[in-house]
Amino acid sequence: MQKLGRVYTFLVFTFLLVGATNAQTTLSLNQAVQTALKNSYDIQLVENTVAIAKNNNNIGVAGALPTVTSTVNNNKSLSTIEQKFADPTRNTTKTGVDGNTLTAGLTASVIIFNGYRIMTTKDRLATIEKQSEQQLQTQLANTTATVMQQYYNIIRQQAYLKTIEKSIEASKQRLDIVETRQKIGVANQADYLQSNLDLNALIQGKQNQLLIIDQAKADLLNTMVLPTTTSITIQEDIKVDSKISLSEVESKIKANPILQSAEQLININQFIEKETKALMYPTLRASTGYNVTSSSSAAGFSLLNESYGPFLGLNLSIPLYGGGAAKHGLKTAKLNTNNARLQYKNAELDLSTELYKTYQSYQNNLQQIPTESDNFKMSQSLLELVMQKFQLGQATMVDVKQAQQSFENAGFRLVSLRFNAKIAEIELKRLSNQLTF
Repeated sequence: MQKLGRVYTFLVFTFLLVGATNAQTTLSLNQAVQTALKNSYDIQLVENTVAIAKNNNNIGVAGALPTVTSTVNNNKSLSTIEQKFADPTRNTTKTGVDGNTLTAGLTASVIIFNGYRIMTTKDRLATIEKQSEQQLQTQLANTTATVMQQYYNIIRQQAYLKTIEKSIEASKQRLDIVETRQKIGVANQADYLQSNLDLNALIQGKQNQLLIIDQAKADLLNTMVLPTTTSITIQEDIKVDSKISLSEVESKIKANPILQSAEQLININQFIEKETKALMYPTLRASTGYNVTSSSSAAGFSLLNESYGPFLGLNLSIPLYGGGAAKHGLKTAKLNTNNARLQYKNAELDLSTELYKTYQSYQNNLQQIPTESDNFKMSQSLLELVMQKFQLGQATMVDVKQAQQSFENAGFRLVSLRFNAKIAEIELKRLSNQLTF
């Protein structure tokens, strides 16, 4: 029942997303990821690859099942017959003699032994299926990580927008104060023009930021395979898991589906080695069936000749010399296995390096967040204080502008630190196969 409930919720949400071109739809992270996993073309392509591998993982494809063939051949002939006997009175010469030859057979054959090639092929096909499933897991994790990064990028850009809007409020307040002073003759035109210029610059910055947000939403909708005209609203904050340890993620890196797939590639090439080596062994095949032969002629020694009945046989094929093709093929297979091992080691090293660098970034951002959070609070207090002093005539426009810039910079830095820490968290969990949403 819970599964049916989740499916129903997902279908309702998808319907709302597609149909809501004018109304805003609040989008949660879980909904975004689920929609992307359901609709992603990249995932569907890999799922088809898994289906192909599963279809090929069959004992019949491996060659273990008997093969049954049926053949029918019917030949009509028109011939001239000339027969001579010791008794000349029996001599015969005829032209245009009708003849018919019918052959039919049903043959079933099965391989009894071919150097264990069949079993090895079946193992290889099963391993290919496992590898394709690991590739699917990789694509699922990559798509999930992409959606999460794009989702939190929208939150980041919206936080930037809030900082700009807060600064716009301060600029409007400053302009109001300057206009009031100008009316009573204690402010000059230069202060008024500068206040307007600063306010207009912030308003333009807001418009640019709204464009960035719209484009970020378009990227997310593209990953979710939804129309870019779909209106969505995201109302979440960036919350970072600060309890990830390096030893924990390092201990689970071998569970990464990329490494699992690379390991399966080694096994596949080892099976290819065995299959190639099996070509050097004899092949024993058993066959049975039923043959029918019928030959008729309008004249001649035999007017009708028929034979039919079952048969049973064994066929032994021993490879003696094939130009060294099997030997060279085995050498190539061994080199491919060695290459697969090198690819595994290289992937393991790359993942470990990426994990270490990402963890450093994660820790660095976490360590800076408390200090930057204090800086942001102080910049807010400073801006409020300077605005009060400016209203009382105890601070200059330069003081206000510097306080605004300090507030904007502190706000941007704090949001960037939280976003970068969140992205590092997502990447650490993806690399250690612990990504959840």
